Amino acid sequence: MANVPDVEKDHAGSDSVNGKYDLHHDHHDSESALRRIRTAGSISITPELFEKIYLSPKNRVSNNIRSTFGNPTPLALVGFLLSLTPLSNVLLGWRGAGGLGAAEVGVFYFFGGLLMLLGGFLEFILGNTFPFVVFGSFGAFWLSFGATLTPYFNASAAYTPDNPSAGSTDPVFAATFAYFQVYMGVLCFVYMIVALRTNIVFVLIFLLLVPAFGCLAAFFFSLGEGVVNMTYQHAAGGLTFVISLLGWYLFFVQLLAAVDFPLNLPVGDLSRFIKGASERSKAE
Repeated sequence: MANVPDVEKDHAGSDSVNGKYDLHHDHHDSESALRRIRTAGSISITPELFEKIYLSPKNRVSNNIRSTFGNPTPLALVGFLLSLTPLSNVLLGWRGAGGLGAAEVGVFYFFGGLLMLLGGFLEFILGNTFPFVVFGSFGAFWLSFGATLTPYFNASAAYTPDNPSAGSTDPVFAATFAYFQVYMGVLCFVYMIVALRTNIVFVLIFLLLVPAFGCLAAFFFSLGEGVVNMTYQHAAGGLTFVISLLGWYLFFVQLLAAVDFPLNLPVGDLSRFIKGASERSKAE
């Protein structure tokens, strides 16, 4: 079979012509097109469907690697959600939870860190730059956060060598750690702007992550001044919980598309409204 860029492959059906079916020239609506993903031997993906599956504007690669490998995006989302959702509950203090999620440090390493880095690497293989950068950076965030909570790395204990257990509440440690939250917020702001080429759900996730990291930074800065302001922590917990709900919805939508489930949930495609620079130049 000749190489066809941007295709999803399946061997389940025989409705295609010469093993190919082009959704761009299909007269059915987008929902009908989505249902036919798994019924053709090799199908060109519409820009809307590509963006929904890969969380990135449609791009072209020089091979048919996307028809060979599975979509790694849901895997990275699992790592993100199974780390952020429990952490949001901890920040809210539900059922007596606390300690910045130190009990979840293994989850931060192996779900947040490992799965997101693996998903990011596979996005790199598929040629999807934006999700590769997002998943890779958040994988590093979870590993960094987990390492900070791990006594072996001596992150907080270094500030109180005579009383290591009190290191996490040391004012100097807290004020220093706050800057990491500040610049994670800056990073998420950049991601939010770039995500305007994807979908509304993805944009909302980054839009809410900016104040969430801002609240965490404010909490640690206040702790650095000797004030335990739980309002900031609870605000961060509330924001991250809403972010988790959006993420679970996006994850659910992606899995439905992966198995060709007869339910096409919207994510608010924005790629048709904000055209890429290459598309604009062609139009001119």
